[in-house]
Amino acid sequence: MHPVENVGHEEDTVVHVEVTDRPQRSRFEVYADGELAGFADYRRAGDRLSFTHTETFDGFTGRGLATALIRTALDEARKRGAGVQPFCSFVREFIVRNPEYLDLVPADQRERFNL
Repeated sequence: MHPVENVGHEEDTVVHVEVTDRPQRSRFEVYADGELAGFADYRRAGDRLSFTHTETFDGFTGRGLATALIRTALDEARKRGAGVQPFCSFVREFIVRNPEYLDLVPADQRERFNL
């Protein structure tokens, strides 16, 4: 598990967040206070991770958990030397808002994703 900074947007609420790669399920999972709160599906092809879907479960939306999930997943891709294909619109928008992750998308693939 990758501990993530505690996040919380509700008054006096701090949530302990952890992100875990579950390669057997082809997804990263985000946990809030030990409870599964969402996931980001991916497909591995060689040295590339293709992110296909991100979901935050009811009751966990609006807390920044999906952002923490994708930031951690992309940081892990960088550590592994993996390229990223953001088929998931949330992942693509995250990269647009955080251009320090653009280098993870191979240069020959950026036009395909309007990056």
